[in-house]
Amino acid sequence: MADVKLDPQVFAILKEKIQMIQTEEGAIYLVGPIRLPVNLYEETFVFNWYCWLTLDEITTDYESIIKKLNSANLAEYQQSSVLVYGDFKNDAETLVRMHSICHTGDIFGSKRCDCGYQLKQSMKRITDHGSGALFYLANHEGRGIGLFSKAMAYLLQENGYDTVEANEKLGYVDDSRNYGGAIAILKTLRTSPVTLMTNNPKKVEAIEKAGLQIASRTSLWGDESEFNTNYLQTKIERSGHLRDVEEALHVKP
Repeated sequence: MADVKLDPQVFAILKEKIQMIQTEEGAIYLVGPIRLPVNLYEETFVFNWYCWLTLDEITTDYESIIKKLNSANLAEYQQSSVLVYGDFKNDAETLVRMHSICHTGDIFGSKRCDCGYQLKQSMKRITDHGSGALFYLANHEGRGIGLFSKAMAYLLQENGYDTVEANEKLGYVDDSRNYGGAIAILKTLRTSPVTLMTNNPKKVEAIEKAGLQIASRTSLWGDESEFNTNYLQTKIERSGHLRDVEEALHVKP
């Protein structure tokens, strides 16, 4: 592919919204904020959207990075997002959700899991609270195994295996997700303690190990139905998720 020549005016716009965050493995390139009006439960809320790209290359020559993308296989790169609402940097109390992409639940509205519900509810809680950040982690599909392997795991689940067993039978660990990139972004956007919306103690542990203080944790549980009762029960019994309410799982009529 021929060398891409960027219009100086175009690059002047872009370079003001790109920053490099160096990591042990390379660098994260963060672009944003970008004003993003979002339809949430029939109301419009304006978030600030950031997207990031993880590369081995460490440089502040952002023009070379932009040119490189024109000939790169972008599917090989982690490209995740964060939606920020309110004065996330300075508010004394703010909410954070580390949300793993779920193609079936978030996009199609699948009832086999509770991911779509957690996505929308975390955004609603953030707007109700007045500030917060939703991290949408693109390489976390199926707890880190990818979409194709997740589809095979679903076939095993339809034949009696629970979600943990299905992953393990395909040669994966129960949960292979890594939060390093998201935590690096979080440190860039805010340094004060946050309230984490999760039922998963592994997320709490990952953020605490990265040196960030968690002011508190709040549960994000709901959308139980006949289609996901076993899935939710497995989260508790096999993956150590915390329900934070005393009543047993039940099936809605």
